[in-house]
Amino acid sequence: MATIEDVASTGTETPRRRIRMRGGLVTIGTVAALLAAMGLTVLGLGAADNAVANYDASSWLWSTTRSEMARVNGVTARVDTRVEIPGARRHQMQVTQTDRLLILRDLNTGQVSSLDLATLQITATTPTSPGLGVNVVLHEDAAFVVDAVQGIVRQLDPRSLTPVGEPVRYPPGITGGSFDGEGRLWIAVPGEGTVSAITAAELPATPGAAPRAGTGLSPKQVETYDVTEPSHELVVSTLDDGVAVLDRTSATLVTVQAGRTQRANLTMAGPGTLPARTSGPQVPVTVASERRVHVVRDGSEVRQFTVPGAGDRLSPAVAWAGRFYCADETTGTVYSFDANGQLVDTIKGKSSGPLELEVRENHLFINAPNSAIARVVDDKNRVREVNKYANDVLGGDPPPAPPPPPPPKPKVGKPSAPRGVTAAAGNASARVRWRPAAANGSAIIRYVVEGAGTRHEVGANQRSVEITGLTNGETYRFSVHAVNAKGAGPARRSNPVVPTAAVPDPPASVTAEARPDGTVLVKWPAANGQGNTIARYAVTATSAGTNAPAGESTKTELVVPAGELAYGTQYAFTVVAVNDRGAGSAASPVSNTVVPFAAPGQPADLRATTVADRPGTIAVRWSPAVENGRPVTKYLVDVAGRISEVTDTRTTVGGLGNGQNVTVKVKAVNEAGPGPEAFTTARTVAAPRVTVTGSSADATSVTVTFTVDAGGGNVTCSAATGGRTASGSCSSLRVTGLTPGTAYTVTVTATNAAGRGTATRAQSTDPLYGIATCNNGPSGDQRTYCDADVDGRNGNEIFSVPQQINAKQVGWAKPGTRLRAYCKKQGENIDSWIYNNQKQSTWWVQVEYSGRNYIPWAWLNLEGGDNINLLPTC
Repeated sequence: MATIEDVASTGTETPRRRIRMRGGLVTIGTVAALLAAMGLTVLGLGAADNAVANYDASSWLWSTTRSEMARVNGVTARVDTRVEIPGARRHQMQVTQTDRLLILRDLNTGQVSSLDLATLQITATTPTSPGLGVNVVLHEDAAFVVDAVQGIVRQLDPRSLTPVGEPVRYPPGITGGSFDGEGRLWIAVPGEGTVSAITAAELPATPGAAPRAGTGLSPKQVETYDVTEPSHELVVSTLDDGVAVLDRTSATLVTVQAGRTQRANLTMAGPGTLPARTSGPQVPVTVASERRVHVVRDGSEVRQFTVPGAGDRLSPAVAWAGRFYCADETTGTVYSFDANGQLVDTIKGKSSGPLELEVRENHLFINAPNSAIARVVDDKNRVREVNKYANDVLGGDPPPAPPPPPPPKPKVGKPSAPRGVTAAAGNASARVRWRPAAANGSAIIRYVVEGAGTRHEVGANQRSVEITGLTNGETYRFSVHAVNAKGAGPARRSNPVVPTAAVPDPPASVTAEARPDGTVLVKWPAANGQGNTIARYAVTATSAGTNAPAGESTKTELVVPAGELAYGTQYAFTVVAVNDRGAGSAASPVSNTVVPFAAPGQPADLRATTVADRPGTIAVRWSPAVENGRPVTKYLVDVAGRISEVTDTRTTVGGLGNGQNVTVKVKAVNEAGPGPEAFTTARTVAAPRVTVTGSSADATSVTVTFTVDAGGGNVTCSAATGGRTASGSCSSLRVTGLTPGTAYTVTVTATNAAGRGTATRAQSTDPLYGIATCNNGPSGDQRTYCDADVDGRNGNEIFSVPQQINAKQVGWAKPGTRLRAYCKKQGENIDSWIYNNQKQSTWWVQVEYSGRNYIPWAWLNLEGGDNINLLPTC
């Protein structure tokens, strides 16, 4: 293995070889046929044209809520093609791509699919274990599946997803698995403290054919470097040429380039992270708990800078075009810093949640999988927003709820002592295991194991270490303490052990089974004690980059309690046999991989609301339940005892009674069965209720004021009386065209989807009056005719009939007399000359004068505009 030395960077780069897979473009008709055969849906105008367009400056981005891949053109910052992925709604998706191929891995189901971008055709699928722990990577025409739990790296033909040659095998619990710019796949092995590079075997001309003569049959491990002590916790980021390895346990960054290694010591008070791929010569190391980024170049720390905001949900900073971009998933904000670490831009998001930053095709793509919004940053650091749902339709998803307020910060202190520190003797060795210490508000950086005159630093997730070089027959005890940003916590001592050559054999095999109750059953055959009795078995759980005790058992099986292992994460197990003298065997072969799971969590944010425009109906919506290791297949919705199955996170339930109060219960179901239910209450639309609060009137209209209890629905209102109707406002209505001086009963009606409600109000219209005026005389100076009263006849005669018949005259009204009018009636035509103004009409008005008698309208000015049409016909 190579050793670490400090050297200066050469600054040279090897030209990158570009390889294109065979295959030409297809016609638009062929694309349409392929899409139909695939069962996929490509959305948007010109989809077939887009499917065969050039590939440069584009990246495919995943949208969880739409189960879609959207191809974003970096030059135009627009989506030109959208492909629906069936059966993946709200699933996490790993995406790796080249100019011609797109490989997807569904974390919920484990299915891997290969999509040829020239034809938009899925060329192959293959299963993997669901959950975290398996990674699929792609470079040019080389594809690999990295099983971090089992330590197996297998090359696949991306056209058929069939294996190519034999896999490369490592100890369980590896990490990394990304290509550098030269096409080497880098893997870190925490258990050995090494990093190695793998090159791909050349593919045959056609899938399944024999390799060409002289080509490699299998991928090869071509380089291996010691980067740290065994059992340190490692994080990997590949470079344009080589790899950077962050040793979280010792807070150092080691870069391997052109066969040379350099080490940079960092001043970190918490665990650091790296992006999977780093472009350019500067490597950013992000410490989320401190909200700080350390920049390393040429083997030394160049600078540090602080990311604004609060909390520890920072994605690893990404170097791009002379800047560093760091995403805060709590706020959805991406901060941009220049080469000196100065904040130069704040890219505000529209929702919280995961953010994916990837440098591709000379652009930085920022994707929010849970949102419609993505962003593209070009090499001039110009930011443009992309709407992944550009052709949104009526009835789309509502805007997301604002994030809850952050929880109060816990009190931060040194960690507690580790729990359950045990030691088992081996042949001139001892294996020390322990349970986690309480972090006390600051993430644990490392554990320190001391004893036998040695000191070992172990990664925070590597809670098992083998101490070698001991003397058989001597007694040893070991102590373990944890270290966080506040310092070292108290130590806890192990049991005494006496190394011996008389160690038992390990169990020959181990099997694991994830059970629906959240537990994991680990079983093995009895080990050979080599003359001694087996007292117990110690079980270790291995996941990607971690090894930790899972428990001990005196039987040949162990049930790991529910919740002890993370749901949705892959685990494998090894078993050590310990005899009655405390001597332990070597570790057994690694078990099969399992993904712990349990029934899903309770649906969040359950809301049930009245559907205002439909009778007996409520709308129910909720946020997805935590899946707990298996995808949620359906939700059971119970509304007033009526149960329905729903695959979405919303539904509408009808057929209920009007104005009915109902209890709504919702629970999620996955492979383990139904989870706990969430419940709320709702009420369907009730028929409206009307209360009249007042009324008023003039001579020809009545106005009513009222209130309406709409019953939760959309309500319309009207008022009616005397054959007349008014509608509109649901607080006041005026019915016009009524008869003066008349008693009316007004009916107010409110109507919604559940029915109608009414109320009545009695109200009379006001009487109508007129003013008697001077009429025309028989002849002579008409302007002076009314200046003096003439007994019995001054021109304002009133008759019992609508005619000027002297025998029918009942009297006369002095000019200016106010008379109540009742109705109008056709009669003799009468002229009236008042200072040479003419008023002529055949209408006579029935007035209150010695009873009900008539005066010509020509001699009576009606109040309110002298409108004869306001009076009904007698």
